[in-house]
Amino acid sequence: MRRTSFAHWPCSIARTMDLLGDWWTPLVLREAFYGIKRFDVFQQELGIARNTLTDRLRRLVDEGLMEKQAYQQEPVRYDYVLTAKGRDFFGVLAAMNAWGDRWLAGEAGPPVVFHHDPCGHDSHAEVVCADCKQPMTADDTHPRLGPGYPPRLAERPDVRERFSR
Repeated sequence: MRRTSFAHWPCSIARTMDLLGDWWTPLVLREAFYGIKRFDVFQQELGIARNTLTDRLRRLVDEGLMEKQAYQQEPVRYDYVLTAKGRDFFGVLAAMNAWGDRWLAGEAGPPVVFHHDPCGHDSHAEVVCADCKQPMTADDTHPRLGPGYPPRLAERPDVRERFSR
């Protein structure tokens, strides 16, 4: 069954989900943030089928989130390392981790915590306004049309209604 592509939707969440595609891709990125670089180690840690891992790594390389760096010549073997675009995905994983810690962690507490090296504390992600640095919540934040929203869609009454707050 072929899935619907969200790559050209006027929504950054939809476009990101199109790139991620499934649950394996964020887990591959998580392992990369944990320091994994080698194919066999990704495969071992995730218990993912080799063909599935090959597909996910290829997609991450093609999309510029990871790059292959040869560490052996005969036969050629590669490390998979995060690029700047890939490292920038950390905020997404940190937000998912914080939500999971709040709503899904057991009585023993979070299975993994993030240690913030500059201040020396274990911490968690928070979504804050880039201007005033105050927390952003669903109750005090609303979406507005941005400059990249397609003009032909922005003229539709249902779209104007959705973003009129």
